[in-house]
Amino acid sequence: MVSSKSNQQGHSWTLALMVTSTAIGGTFQYGYNLAIMNAPTNFIQGFVNDTCRERWDVQLEDYQVTLVWTIIVSMFSLGGLAGALIAGPMTIHFGRKKCMLLNNVYLMSAALLALTSRAARSFEMIIISRVLVGINAGISMNVQPMYFGESAPKHLRGAVSLSCAVFTAFGVVLGQVVGLREILGSEPYWHYLLASNAIPGFIQLLTLPWFPESPRYLLIDRGDKEACIKALRRLRGCEVQAGELDEMLQEQAQSSGVRPSRPWELLADRAHRWQLLSVIVISSAMQLCGNDSIYLYASYVFKEAGISVEKIQYITIGTGTCEFSACILCNLLIELKGRRFMLMGGYILMCCWAVVFTIALSFEHVVSWMPYLSMTCIFTYILSFGMGPAGVTGVLPTEFFSQTARPAAYMIAGSMMWINLFIVGMLFPFLVSSLGQYCFVPFAGVCLLSAMFVGFFLPETKGKTLSEINSEFNKSWKVFGGAHTPMF
Repeated sequence: MVSSKSNQQGHSWTLALMVTSTAIGGTFQYGYNLAIMNAPTNFIQGFVNDTCRERWDVQLEDYQVTLVWTIIVSMFSLGGLAGALIAGPMTIHFGRKKCMLLNNVYLMSAALLALTSRAARSFEMIIISRVLVGINAGISMNVQPMYFGESAPKHLRGAVSLSCAVFTAFGVVLGQVVGLREILGSEPYWHYLLASNAIPGFIQLLTLPWFPESPRYLLIDRGDKEACIKALRRLRGCEVQAGELDEMLQEQAQSSGVRPSRPWELLADRAHRWQLLSVIVISSAMQLCGNDSIYLYASYVFKEAGISVEKIQYITIGTGTCEFSACILCNLLIELKGRRFMLMGGYILMCCWAVVFTIALSFEHVVSWMPYLSMTCIFTYILSFGMGPAGVTGVLPTEFFSQTARPAAYMIAGSMMWINLFIVGMLFPFLVSSLGQYCFVPFAGVCLLSAMFVGFFLPETKGKTLSEINSEFNKSWKVFGGAHTPMF
């Protein structure tokens, strides 16, 4: 049955439980696998050195050990790029839910390799494990926001999609806690730490099959109206509203006979060029701003800030807690303040704190309390990231593109995100060593340019239909013709 009452509201736990089940084996893994690599840094570097000495009777130089370690860390990004590229075809052929379930094959394989690498005396197995867990994260980062955006009602679309960032931050916090020396971050247990990501995967495999597929996928891609209505009824906890179903049917009619776009076709489509350019810029900025590098190389950052080695593992928990708290707050504010305000405000604050951080690093040997200001700047930098870019970035492709273009859009956005994470991850240790106290100056420049781009060219999408958003894009980009676009 379809209800014609536009004000009918349902109160169902199904949507909330579906979000939890999907995310705990999805974007949670991205944050968790970023965080757990910091604690065993010295132990894995020692393992690499010992393995080379046993095999080839070669003692590696410090820079060689750093290079191998950087490769191990950065393989996660290359795996993520591969995952982003295959996520689109997988969602088209298997659907959003089944794709998330199949994704655990990569995760379980990665956990097995990590668990047995120490006994096998093979650091190459760790590298392969990081590639596989990266593929898992790359698929999750694309499919999960797509699944959420297509399953949530319009008035909750932003908040539900933003839960991807909340669970990413939760994964970071839990990874930092599990990585403490008192738990799994000690020398005898580091291989168990790298394999512990299998536990959230098992939880997802046990729970996600009980929840419905994306209603939009069922109707538009599969043409199954009855299954769509059934899924909507379960997710809303009430009878399906006629307006919501009519909007889906209209999109189905527009997509009828049109196959899903391929990435290169979307790149050549002039009708979507501004939407695509915006997604590329914002997805790239999310990694080029340097926030995730703090998690990958927390020890490097805090040592540069003058923090003692004994305190670093406890301070890093604060970084994840900051982003987790900020993402929850952003989740509450996004439907009130809108995407554009949160995104732009986050980048402006990040730019300001990067400048203060640079000043603090410059005077850390002159003023005794400067290391504490440096630490505060790192926390506020991460807070600002969580308040905007961390969550809003993943929402945009769902709202910018139609059902047929959405998988390709996420492939392109995900590819840009992972390519830039790889670049920053490879360069960051050398950036810290070469620029010293000025290591965050390039990130400040990225944040400033990103804020300007959002302010001038990105339209607000809160509560709007796809046609309304496309119309807003056309108005915003008339700036090239001399029209003025207000910042707010």
